Amino acid sequence: MTPWSVPFRLCAVFCALLFLGLQALAQSAPLPSWNDGPAKQAILDFVRETTDPASPKFVPAAERIATFDQDGTLWVEQPMYTQVIFCLAKVPAVVAKRPDLKDVEPFRTVLSGNRAAIAKLSTADLEKIVAATLSGMSVEAFRAEAEAWIATAKHPKFGRLYTDLTYLPMQEVLSHLRANGYKTFIVTGGGQDFVRAYAQRVYGIPPEQVVGTAGGTKFGYGKDGRPVLTKEPRLLLNDNFAGKPEGIHLMIGRRPNAAFGNSTGDRQMLEYTRAGTGARLAMLVLHDDATREFAYGPAQGLPDSKVGTFPQPLFDEAKAKGWTVISMKSDWKRIFAFEP
Repeated sequence: MTPWSVPFRLCAVFCALLFLGLQALAQSAPLPSWNDGPAKQAILDFVRETTDPASPKFVPAAERIATFDQDGTLWVEQPMYTQVIFCLAKVPAVVAKRPDLKDVEPFRTVLSGNRAAIAKLSTADLEKIVAATLSGMSVEAFRAEAEAWIATAKHPKFGRLYTDLTYLPMQEVLSHLRANGYKTFIVTGGGQDFVRAYAQRVYGIPPEQVVGTAGGTKFGYGKDGRPVLTKEPRLLLNDNFAGKPEGIHLMIGRRPNAAFGNSTGDRQMLEYTRAGTGARLAMLVLHDDATREFAYGPAQGLPDSKVGTFPQPLFDEAKAKGWTVISMKSDWKRIFAFEP
């Protein structure tokens, strides 16, 4: 052994440890699926400023609330909202129980299987389908149906389970916020009971932290004499547009410190969030990546869409009011966890 062997070996060991330490640090850094830029920095700055007791923007732990739209913000919403597809899949079973609906629109169109015709159904038509397919059963029976469907249903473009199509960067935001004492809520125009069936498993968000469009229930007794809640075709809360801040007040009771959305249906939620005092974060996801996901707006010259509409006036409002627009194409290194 030469006089230099020991120093060289010690140096090699030190370099190896340094490399492993830097590697571990990189792996533990927040938001690894985000590219460096204003959007990522806005999230990191907001969390740091609101959780540092020495910061003038500090928010006490009990008051840390973040709300997230689901469709188009946490997972894929094109070419049709997932819950609508669920309802369409339930139509044959509903018609089997009520044969009188077989030749009645819009049920006749759905039974035809003509995708082009189904895509042209109006909002009023879809509301009829939703009312018929989401009522008349106990809340437990509905939850079991929703859980069974979401466990096997696959997206027509990606050929993967819908639950595989959550956005990895947004999952990281959820985790980063929770790691810093924030309660994360889903505030969605989708059905509250439907989203509650999988929110815990998919997003780590418990049912009581899901605020959605809610239908009425009726208390009664089953054949065995046990109490039962039956879902009724009666709207209690339309949790979209102005209904979102109304639902937040009703179900959460605190104004959010941060809110995330992607469409006109989220506008009032972001406005309500930013209207509070202290540090506030408002973010909108812009779907501008046709290669990895979808591209639609029509903001910034993107194709128009009835699903998840993001018009230019909303984009302009975001820029004027200091909201952050997240470019899916530019800000996200990876969109889905299954990407290499």
